[in-house]
Amino acid sequence: MKYLSEWDQWKRYSSKSWKRFIGKAREMTTHLELWREDIRSIEGKFGTGIQSYFSFLRFLVLLNLVIFLIIFMLVLLPVLLTKYNITNSTFVLIPSKDTDVQCTIYPISSSGLIYFYSYVIDLLSGTGFLEETCLFYGHYTIDGVKFHNFTYDLPLAYLLSTIAYLALSLLWIVKRSVEGFKINLIRSEEHFQSYCNKIFAGWDFCITNRSMADLKHSSLRYELRADLEEERIRQKIAERTSEETIRIYSLRLFLNCIVLAVLAACFYAIYRATIFSQEHMKKEIDKMVFGENLLILYLPSIVITLANFITPMIFAKIIHYEDYSPGFEIRLTILRCVFMRLATICVLVFTLGSKITSCDNYSCELCGYNQKLYPCWETQVGQEMYKLMIFDLIIILAVTLFVDFPRKLLVTYCSSWKLIQCWGQQEFAIPDNVLGIVYGQTICWIGAFFSPLLPAIATLKFIIIFYVKEMSLLYTCRPSPRQFRASNSNFFFLLVLLIGLCLAIIPLTISMARIPSSKACGPFTNFNTTWEVVPKTVSTFPSSLQSLVYGVTSEAFAVPFFMIICLIMFYFIALAGAHKRVVVQLREQLSLESRDKRYLIQKLTEAQKDMKNRLDGQ
Repeated sequence: MKYLSEWDQWKRYSSKSWKRFIGKAREMTTHLELWREDIRSIEGKFGTGIQSYFSFLRFLVLLNLVIFLIIFMLVLLPVLLTKYNITNSTFVLIPSKDTDVQCTIYPISSSGLIYFYSYVIDLLSGTGFLEETCLFYGHYTIDGVKFHNFTYDLPLAYLLSTIAYLALSLLWIVKRSVEGFKINLIRSEEHFQSYCNKIFAGWDFCITNRSMADLKHSSLRYELRADLEEERIRQKIAERTSEETIRIYSLRLFLNCIVLAVLAACFYAIYRATIFSQEHMKKEIDKMVFGENLLILYLPSIVITLANFITPMIFAKIIHYEDYSPGFEIRLTILRCVFMRLATICVLVFTLGSKITSCDNYSCELCGYNQKLYPCWETQVGQEMYKLMIFDLIIILAVTLFVDFPRKLLVTYCSSWKLIQCWGQQEFAIPDNVLGIVYGQTICWIGAFFSPLLPAIATLKFIIIFYVKEMSLLYTCRPSPRQFRASNSNFFFLLVLLIGLCLAIIPLTISMARIPSSKACGPFTNFNTTWEVVPKTVSTFPSSLQSLVYGVTSEAFAVPFFMIICLIMFYFIALAGAHKRVVVQLREQLSLESRDKRYLIQKLTEAQKDMKNRLDGQ
């Protein structure tokens, strides 16, 4: 330091002070983490695999909270400030347009709380008094909010809030998944390396419980047996004759046809249930009993839940006959279950879309959609997503309270019965629980456009699930013997979540760009589609800025931009290939050095033996 100038000394001292401050700040923020002590306790008792599930659940709570804050700031806050006269602002009503009066008719489905069970049905289905609240899209039938100096464009803000929460979710998931991807990429390089990792670095030093230590021992034994089984299958594949290869591939083709048939049957059942529910849900409540009405309202949710419960068991039975390695069996089964769970939501949404855009006995040209059955179709889609969210929470609570707890009591106090011994204690299966919360998050992503308060409901739902699953893990379940590493788990969870986000973007994009917006409710009544608010906003820009926007979105800009992106991608692919070759060369050098050391040790040992023999001979 004494050879540096005073300016350089001050810069170095300031840099060190700033780094110390950042380190202290990060250390302080760790104490403010949500459920920090609970998650550390779970990690200490059950290892990092199960801890990663609860950390993932915490991430979803924070993600939904941020999504709700985005929607609240952009959409709800200006409306609430004006509605309750907090600020000196007024609503700008949507100007009348050349729209047929029939398209603007929007009858509310329930007239009031005549019976108590009608109140319960409204609360569970989002109809009646809830339909008129800010929970759903139809409440925001205004064109903007006029403040003192400017007019707030609510339709544009509504659309931008949707784009913002989808973009934020994508960036946040990609950022968190990069680290897990790097670790998985390193660990998948070589089989010998995986053996070394399990033998020399496989122990989880966070475990303090004796039973969990025994479970970890059995897990490591299982992993080694699975690796040996995979090696045996690789040798078996190498030794197969052409007849055996044709036979096994024919069997796999037949079994995959069965899988496709099961999926098609489930999708058709969901389609028929949705059609039946939509055609009969318009009946008056007093014309049917309480259970019948509730069954019709929740029929699609019930069919989806049954499909998600039955198909994994069918897939688990089929996979045993396909002659795959144990690791690939698990991955393929999980992939099929992921596709099943997330595709059911898409089938429901596309079925609703087909009913919205089709008219049975009259033309849809008047309004562009089935106005008779769906006067405010966005609100009704939001109600379907709301019902899926509520029913999913009810099923999780019911299974925990009425299946897992009684099962634990039977296993504890009636363990001598053979049937109870075969049934056994409930396993805390990480993949199944992850698929459940990813399913709920996908519903939230799709439904947030149609029901702006759905992310707040999802936040409360995941908080409840955290405590319910924690109680279930501590008192009713046992960890699965097939444990996941924390790094593998985090990457797998985020990969499944990314698939759910991609599937959620597809129906949202189609509904905003292709399906005509409702003329009876919502902020887009004067637009043919939701996306039309963007060209209208661009048309208000100055001419120079309009030319810039049109130039950026034109083909003349898109083609060169795509070519530049391709060149950059090819450059990074070539760079990654070069780095991979360098890694291979370094590994070869390490292997050669280890052989040289082994050779030198062998020669040194022989020289010592010769010296010892000479001394003994003298």
